Amino acid sequence: MRQVHHQALLEQLLPLARTAGSTIMSVYDGSGANVQYKDDASPVTEADLAAHRVLATRLTPLLPGCPVVSEEDLASQVYRRAGRFWLVDPLDGTKEFIARNGEFTVNIALIEDGHSVLGVVYAPAIDALYCGGAGLSAFRCIRGQTVAIKVAAAQTGRACRVVASKSHLNDATRSLIDRLGEVSLAQAGSSLKFCRVAEGEADIYPRLAPTCEWDTAAAQAILEGAGGAVVDLQGRPLQYGKADVLNPSFIAARDTALIPA
Repeated sequence: MRQVHHQALLEQLLPLARTAGSTIMSVYDGSGANVQYKDDASPVTEADLAAHRVLATRLTPLLPGCPVVSEEDLASQVYRRAGRFWLVDPLDGTKEFIARNGEFTVNIALIEDGHSVLGVVYAPAIDALYCGGAGLSAFRCIRGQTVAIKVAAAQTGRACRVVASKSHLNDATRSLIDRLGEVSLAQAGSSLKFCRVAEGEADIYPRLAPTCEWDTAAAQAILEGAGGAVVDLQGRPLQYGKADVLNPSFIAARDTALIPA
């Protein structure tokens, strides 16, 4: 696997994420989403497919020969996949898109040997872009203002700030939250939950419900770049290119010491 300059590559992804976001917004601001349903009953819209076409077309020239694995391209989902590949969710949070609450994102990650080494998450409805990776730090750009972001420092006497899914706050997740002690709970959609932890606005995001690899890869890279971690219930970082596209239950946190035993 030839060497690539991750920082330079990350910078090339930023305008691409914005282009995909603009494509999504042209549907969002239009007459309707034209919702259909996949075999697993999850929704898909013309915005998902249009953003997929943008990413699939424009990622390939950045790393010739590097496959693009997308939620919206079943043929690309050949697992187990080793080496280097792009892993994208063209529109993460389709339910939020349909609900028109603005909390949906474009997710782009580069995977190398099972690890998400860099990622971009762009929320076009609020023009908020997050990027980073382990060894690359993490950054947030809102309305043209770019700042470095880091997870929050530990503070005594403060309730643990938990962010959870609006659509998947199930009993298992509630049970884990109950074990954290005093908490303040906020909800957010799509990959923005990881970003809240990465920018220091939340401490922990537990997810004990099904997700797929493309749901987490980009945001995991960003959170790791900000000093946090995304681990399964045995404390192991999430891996990519597995034989099964489904992730295990996981916890994203500013510090794994927060995770109850």
